[in-house]
Amino acid sequence: MAARVLAMTEAKKVFIGGQAIIEGVMMKGPDAIAFAARKGKRIVSVRVPHTSVTKKSVLLRLPIVRGVVFLAEMLVIGLKALSWSANQQGEGDEQLSKTEMTATMVFSFALAIGLFVMLPYYLTRLVTQTHSFQFNLIDGFLRLLFFVGYLVVISALKDVRRLFQYHGAEHKAVHCYEADLPLTVKNVQKFSTLHPRCGTSLIVFVIAVSIVVFSLIRLDAWYWNVLMRIVVIPLIAGLSYELLKFTGTSKNAFLKLFAWPGMWVQKLTTRKPSDDQVEVAIMALKKAL
Repeated sequence: MAARVLAMTEAKKVFIGGQAIIEGVMMKGPDAIAFAARKGKRIVSVRVPHTSVTKKSVLLRLPIVRGVVFLAEMLVIGLKALSWSANQQGEGDEQLSKTEMTATMVFSFALAIGLFVMLPYYLTRLVTQTHSFQFNLIDGFLRLLFFVGYLVVISALKDVRRLFQYHGAEHKAVHCYEADLPLTVKNVQKFSTLHPRCGTSLIVFVIAVSIVVFSLIRLDAWYWNVLMRIVVIPLIAGLSYELLKFTGTSKNAFLKLFAWPGMWVQKLTTRKPSDDQVEVAIMALKKAL
């Protein structure tokens, strides 16, 4: 899965987005994105200039709106990064085309809607027909249960475990960067694989926020309720982004408690990386900066 982390420097307040990709890491700096992947015994990398569209309009920098825009940008960048990294591992005819990658992501999105939106809603209707807070609490619990179960199942796959190791390497590198230490393998390996502003934590916030938002949506027909659950995803994502950003950068001990559920789930989406994997994360981060 696509897993993402936000880092911020104290001096310039610059946010850096990162993502584990196939045998590598993507990092998004203030004015460029960088992909790095291991190909055999060597590391291949590329740096591409990039400026967020939020810098072009003050409206796009408004709270909630900026979160939706940022996540949309990261989705597009993430797809490009995954396509690039997949092609680094293939040779000739084995490389993925843009059409094949797009089809795969469309299928994955449809599967996610079915598994994490429609199925929990249907199962909740077997328990209660009243669209109350209790209904949405059960619905949210089932979505979280399915999400955790999904992570447990896919983590049994060898390729996914390696992806999760690169996810851990990404977090470690960002921690080292935030601590203002030299980006060496030894320094990076000292840090945790968990990060309070990880995309995994964002998903946990999405589930929590959706319980409240869905409680405000009470339509008569079940199919309208399901449709509205899909339509309001951008709003929920925007709200969740603001919560992630606020709790992830706060020094308040009480507010940090809200980050712990996401940190716990990250234990499923990260693994301790090898030194070789950390080298790839360092390469991506340095190029992004």
